[in-house]
Amino acid sequence: MRFGINHIAAPGLPLDRFFAMGRSLGVTEVEIRNDLPGAPIADGTSPQAVRQAAALAGVAILTINALYPFNVWSPELERKALGLADYARACGAGALVMCPLNEGRPVAFADTVAALERIAPILEERGLTGLVEPLGFPVSSLRTKAEAIRAIGEAGGSQTFRLVHDTFHHHLAGETEFYPQQTALVHISGVADPGVAVEDMLDGHRVLVGADDRLDNLGQIRGLLAAGFAGPFSFEPFSPAIQQLGDPEAALRESMAYIRNHV
Repeated sequence: MRFGINHIAAPGLPLDRFFAMGRSLGVTEVEIRNDLPGAPIADGTSPQAVRQAAALAGVAILTINALYPFNVWSPELERKALGLADYARACGAGALVMCPLNEGRPVAFADTVAALERIAPILEERGLTGLVEPLGFPVSSLRTKAEAIRAIGEAGGSQTFRLVHDTFHHHLAGETEFYPQQTALVHISGVADPGVAVEDMLDGHRVLVGADDRLDNLGQIRGLLAAGFAGPFSFEPFSPAIQQLGDPEAALRESMAYIRNHV
């Protein structure tokens, strides 16, 4: 299996050190974010500088994470989509992760389809893929991969859009089916807190995958691999306890070893 790393796993590292950590771990596929203060893209670093840093470290940039809320089309979203797509093309990223509105307000299925139809030409003109990531939270406007696939189909976007299978959100949404042929990327994180109910799990609970994981990451990974998924499994822990580690490389190495030894 192939591992990737999302910059959220070590947000305190400057981008060049984050890339170097990946290579030290044997990882050559990474994700950068547009929501980390003081890090590209938010700090104004040029996409050319990001491309050069990635080339120097010998890593490929899988995605920019994320276009939000992709399913509520507006002039502001169009501006954001154009800016992120231009940045992605210039820095060498192959895709944009696209997350739905997650604020407790529903979004009509037709509006999600319409947004995909508007986003598609922006991506296609720049040779990018849109990676739709359903969010399993109860307040999410698009919780399941099944609904995302239906919306992509209605929009005629099967050549432009693929899925992100997030092990955390898969569990929260109560999904059981895998869609390996439609999936381009898997985000992995675990929840170890024994006291939090599934419906109350939040990003802050998401740690690295280990023996105390409650989300059945190992089962999900085995199922995806058995079904033919051959893409990267990218670490995406949001817990401050992980993000503030003094040695994130050691913690990631331990989680990688645990997964490899048990899958």
